[in-house]
Amino acid sequence: MSTSRLTRAFSLLGLMTLMATAQAPQAQAQVNLPSLGDSVSDDVDLLTERKLGDRYMRELRRDPDFLDDPLLQAYVQSLWTPLLEAARARGDISPDMDRAFAWEIFLGRDKAINAFAMPGGYVGVYLGLIGMTASRDELASVLAHELTHINQRHIARGMVNGQRQGTAAMAAVLLGLIAASRSNNADVAQAVVAGGQAAMIQGQINFTREMEREADRIGFELLVLAGFMPSGMSGMFEKMEVASRLNDNNQFPYLRTHPLTIERISEARLRTRENRPAPPAYAEPVRHALMQARARVLMDRSETALRRLQNQGEPGSPQVGEARLAAVYAAALASVHLRDHAKAAQFIKDAEALAVQGALKTQPFARLAVAHLKAQSLIERARGGGEPLSPELEALMPALDADSSRPGLLMRAEIALARHRAGQAQSAQALRAAMEQLQTWVTDHKQDATAWQTLAQCAEPLGLKLRAMRAAAEAAHAQGDLLGAYDRLRVAQENFRAPDYRDDVEASIIAARLRDLEVPRRRLLAEMRGERPE
Repeated sequence: MSTSRLTRAFSLLGLMTLMATAQAPQAQAQVNLPSLGDSVSDDVDLLTERKLGDRYMRELRRDPDFLDDPLLQAYVQSLWTPLLEAARARGDISPDMDRAFAWEIFLGRDKAINAFAMPGGYVGVYLGLIGMTASRDELASVLAHELTHINQRHIARGMVNGQRQGTAAMAAVLLGLIAASRSNNADVAQAVVAGGQAAMIQGQINFTREMEREADRIGFELLVLAGFMPSGMSGMFEKMEVASRLNDNNQFPYLRTHPLTIERISEARLRTRENRPAPPAYAEPVRHALMQARARVLMDRSETALRRLQNQGEPGSPQVGEARLAAVYAAALASVHLRDHAKAAQFIKDAEALAVQGALKTQPFARLAVAHLKAQSLIERARGGGEPLSPELEALMPALDADSSRPGLLMRAEIALARHRAGQAQSAQALRAAMEQLQTWVTDHKQDATAWQTLAQCAEPLGLKLRAMRAAAEAAHAQGDLLGAYDRLRVAQENFRAPDYRDDVEASIIAARLRDLEVPRRRLLAEMRGERPE
C-alpha cells in the first residue's frame, strides 16, 4: 500500500502527542493539570488546542484513507463511550474541557498497528490495531490510554515542555559556543552543539516517560471503571513486548511513540492481579471477532491480501465457533471486494449456518452482522454485474428494520436507493421513509458527514433538489470544508426560484445557515491571507 497523506500524518501526530516540540501558540487562560505537578500556564488554552485539532482534522478528512465504515465505527464508538463516561465520573474531564473538546474517535484505513491522541479531543485508530487485538478489552485498553493523554492534556504539556527544553538547550549551546570560540577549536564547537541537542532530546524522553506512566495508571482505572476486563491492558503490553523483539517493518509505530519498559509491563500485570472482576454479561466475544475480521479485509485491499483471506474461509479449517465464523465472514467480505459474487454467496450461506449453531445462536450480533454483509453483497452484485436486484433482499428486511443503530439506518437507505435504481414498485415510498429517518438522525448528529451525503442521495431522485443541495453542503461542512459548504449553499439559494427547486422551508433553512457560516467564513479567509482575524 502506498503511503497516503493520512498515514504520514498519523505517524507524525502520534509522535507529536508525546514529544511535541513546536512552539506553543499564545492563549489567554491558565490551566492547572492534576497529576505531575506541571501546568500548561498560559501557553495553550483549551480553545487553542481545539482549534489546532480542528485544523488537522480538516486535512485528514480529505484523505482517501480516512474511513467511515458504519459497522467498525459503531463498534469502536461502543468502546469509546463508556470510557469517556468513566473519565467524566472520575472528574478527569472538567466542564470547560467537556464543552471545548470534540471527543471524537475516527478510523484510518491502514494495516499499521497504531493509535494516537490529537489536540482538541480527537483519537485516531488504524484498522491494523483492531486487526491484531484479541479481545474488546485489549482494544479498549489502548483507547483508555489515549483518552488519558487527552484529559491530562499531555499534548499541551508536551508543547510547553518542548518550548522550555528548547529555550534551555539553546541558551546552553550559545554559552558553550562563546567558550568554544575563545579556544579557536571547531571540534569543541561541534561537540557543544551536539551536547545541547542531546540534552534537549533526553529532557523530552524523560518527560515522555512520565506522561506514559500517567496514561498507564489513569487509563487502567478508566478501563476497570468502564466495565472492561483489566487483563486487557496487560495482554496488550504482552503483545507489544513480543512485537518489540521482532523486525516490525514499520508496522508497529505504536511501539515507537509508546516505548515499553519492564517497569511499565510489570505494573500493568500487578494491577491486573489486584483487579479481577467478573466479565460483563453483555459482552459478545463474537462481535470483536467479526469486527477484527472486517478490519483485516478493509485495511489491505490488494488482491493478494484479499485472496489470502478468501482462502482461509474454505472448508477444512480446524477453527470452530466464533473463530470459524470470523474466518468465513472475512472470506465473504473479501469476495465482495474481489467481485467474486459466486464465492461471496457461498461464504455468506456458510456464515448464516454458523451464526445459528451452538453458543453463537444466543448472540444476536452474529446474525445481524451476516445480514448486513449479505445486503451489501446483493447490492454490489446488482450494481456491478448488471443483474436485477435479488429478491433475497426482502427476506433480510425484518432484521435490518429492527436495527435502530446508525449502521442499520444507513443500510436501509442503501437498500432503498438500490430498489429505486432497480425500478421496483413502491420504491419511492421506501426511499422517502429512509430519507425522513436520516433527516431525524442528522438533526441530533450534525457532524455525521456520511449520513448527510446519504440524505442528499435519497433526496435527489425524489425531486427534492434544494434539500439534496443543502444536505451536500452540510456534508462538506461536517468534513471541514467550510468554504465548499458556503459555496454550495449560495448556489442552492440562487436556484431557489427555479420551478424544479422551489421549496420555501428549505430556502429559509439555507438562508439561516448562510448567516451562521458568514463570520467563520470571513475569519478563515483572513487566516488564509495571513491577516489577523477580527
